[in-house]
Amino acid sequence: MPRWRAAKTPGRWQALAMVGSVLLVLVVELLNSGLEALCDAVTVERHPLIGRAKDIGSAAVMLCLIFTVLVWAVVLWP
Repeated sequence: MPRWRAAKTPGRWQALAMVGSVLLVLVVELLNSGLEALCDAVTVERHPLIGRAKDIGSAAVMLCLIFTVLVWAVVLWP
């Protein structure tokens, strides 16, 4: 019969890191949405630099998501 471990409860600083990482994702996503709205308002024509700016903003969101997963994994890993 497998022996189950009790769930680990994060401490105060660990919980703060977990919440902070999620808030970081939300802030970067808001900035990315603002950047995309600004790019769409500047011109409706396709421009390579605008496409690159949007791609870099999306990459920043993805990096924050990866960081958040790493923080949660480190905190919750038994």
